[in-house]
Amino acid sequence: MLALVVMIGVNLRPFITAPATLLPSIVEDTGMGYAGISLLTLLPMALMGIGAFVAPAIQAMVGTRQGLLAALALLMAGSLLRFVAFNDATMILTAILCGAGVAFVQAVFPGIIKARFPASVPTVTGLYSAMIMAGGAVGARLMPALANAGYSWRAALAWLAAPVFVALLAASRVLANAKATGPARPMTRLLLLRPRTWALIAAFGLVNSGYSSMVAWLAPYYQAQGWTNSQSSNLVAIMALCQAVSAFGLPFLARGANDRRPWLLFTAAVQIIGFLGLACLPAPCAWLWVALCGVGLGGSFALAMVTALDHLPRPDQAGALAAAMQGGGFLIAALGPYAMALMHGFTGSFATGWVMHAMLVTASALVYFRFDPSRYGEVMEPIEPYRSSPSAAA
Repeated sequence: MLALVVMIGVNLRPFITAPATLLPSIVEDTGMGYAGISLLTLLPMALMGIGAFVAPAIQAMVGTRQGLLAALALLMAGSLLRFVAFNDATMILTAILCGAGVAFVQAVFPGIIKARFPASVPTVTGLYSAMIMAGGAVGARLMPALANAGYSWRAALAWLAAPVFVALLAASRVLANAKATGPARPMTRLLLLRPRTWALIAAFGLVNSGYSSMVAWLAPYYQAQGWTNSQSSNLVAIMALCQAVSAFGLPFLARGANDRRPWLLFTAAVQIIGFLGLACLPAPCAWLWVALCGVGLGGSFALAMVTALDHLPRPDQAGALAAAMQGGGFLIAALGPYAMALMHGFTGSFATGWVMHAMLVTASALVYFRFDPSRYGEVMEPIEPYRSSPSAAA
């Protein structure tokens, strides 16, 4: 099961990070503009948000195993279809397929982790988050290497279906055919009536809008300043690797304390420094600013997941809260790349967009102060109408 956590996590971001490093070739062949390019990130993020609310009902109907296998198959199909992506409409279709598959996986997997590793939730959640970020690094760095080896950008992107196929085979062997029970929608509705759920959504969304913008526009930002595809892809890879280290390391360091706020505030501080550095001094210290943003983004993602799971004791309830946080949060995060594209249209530069994200992280830091663990029971309980089953997230 732990190996499956690694294999699934590593496949959830390459389809987003990979196209950014090949943008000149993609634009030349498909004629996509900045608005169309932003859709390659915006649409999957939006689907991750919508899917988080829809996934529990699907899980209840078809079961965890069948749902995950179907979701991985969608992700694999979306990656494979990029081999025949000859225009912008086809590229956008592949982004939709991949985003739909990842949406289901991300919605149900935190609950699975809490059910299968009840004594090690922070550590295993950190590992899962780290693999998501590491997968993003692999996607960013692998594309230029394949292009230099003679593969077309279409073939390079299609190769990302191979590790998804491996994860699909592993999931078919490891997961039990457990079926979630109880009405998923009443549970989600009850959670959305609580202000704390919206606070989690807001903080998660504001921070992850920075991630979606970094994935979409970091490489083009530096390519516009004369960096090569390989150099700019290195920056995306460094960001993702720093995310991976932080996503595993910070929850591991925070595992002995119930209060995650000091660690969450640390992630906000380093992001603010990184985004302002990108805006004001992009060239001299590019690696430093990107690394700081990566540390903050990766750590905040993992700690947000752990914080959501901390709020409720039962895996089914905690998993539903984490799904709701991701649902609303990814809908907010999806707007990041589009907002930066609009700002680029007005100013001719992405620098104002980085300043915007520094301000959004500051707003999320203010929300973090509300996450006092001594009040979790008061702000979230009781949630009874959802019928629990030991197999609900198995």
